[in-house]
Amino acid sequence: MLVVGESARAQNFGLNGYARETNPRLKAEEGLINFSNVHSCGTETAVSVPCMFSNLGRADYSDARARTQEGLLDVLQRAGLRVLWRDNQSGCKGTCDRVAFQDLSESKDPALCAGGECHDEILLRDLQAFIDGLQQDTVLVLHQMGSHGPAYFKRYPREYEKFTPVCASNDFSACSRDSIINGYDNTLLYTDHVLASLIDLLRKNEERIDTGMLYLSDHGESLGEYNLYLHGTPYLLAPDQQKHVGMLAWFSPGYQSAFGLDSGCLRQRSDEELSQDNLFHSMLGLLEVRTGAYDPGLDLFAPCRAPEVLQALKADGGRALYSEEASGQEPPAS
Repeated sequence: MLVVGESARAQNFGLNGYARETNPRLKAEEGLINFSNVHSCGTETAVSVPCMFSNLGRADYSDARARTQEGLLDVLQRAGLRVLWRDNQSGCKGTCDRVAFQDLSESKDPALCAGGECHDEILLRDLQAFIDGLQQDTVLVLHQMGSHGPAYFKRYPREYEKFTPVCASNDFSACSRDSIINGYDNTLLYTDHVLASLIDLLRKNEERIDTGMLYLSDHGESLGEYNLYLHGTPYLLAPDQQKHVGMLAWFSPGYQSAFGLDSGCLRQRSDEELSQDNLFHSMLGLLEVRTGAYDPGLDLFAPCRAPEVLQALKADGGRALYSEEASGQEPPAS
């Protein structure tokens, strides 16, 4: 499972030392790895999402270049994995154009959807049935509404309104800064619930399938620092709050064993400087996809893999489970 978060700034994660308990369930989650020093490729979804799924990196990324070459999901699908994108947002910004796509943002679910919007638990709906029907290794991407502003108060069910009073308007000028922050922190509290529930579901199935979850927010958010709110400030001018993002990982014991992954090693390295440039190569490494596009130096998990596994990914033969060259499929049209 790859979860793409929305506007989740690392500064307000309880896991990162924030004074409020915005991640109570995740903090208690055995096996969770919190990467505390991760920065985004952009300060808005339209840049960050296609950039993080490309192998260009922030320094070389442009929308025009990204659209003329394969992205991460194309490579995974061509290597033989099943890929599905489930969306509770405004789409995938071109990153999933050639893989299966489900738009859940306008689902007719009275418990989770109202006013043309759905809470993120909609992404978990029927997920057990989906897992039960799996017949091949699969990558499922869940794209959250997350902490999308300015209507933070619409992003969570009322039972997650722990921090009050809350700004109940799209017009921040009508609200105090404290009430805006309260609403935002409630969105993180709800994301904590959604991600912990997803881990519970994966754990429930770990005896018959090897499972893992990687969560990465697209960008951060300003909450009044330097009199800025929301996001989208030009990258070189943007404050750290718009670029420093949440990133989490969880792997079942079976996955760690089968794929030679040392979670203790990852925890020891979890404060190292990372960016969304690492996602493309880290996913290829996690899924043991052998391709010339793979750079072990950008695979954040590589230092914590069994040596023979890492060597197989770099070699022409060996253990790697998938090879895009051996798939026999033609590259998708750009």
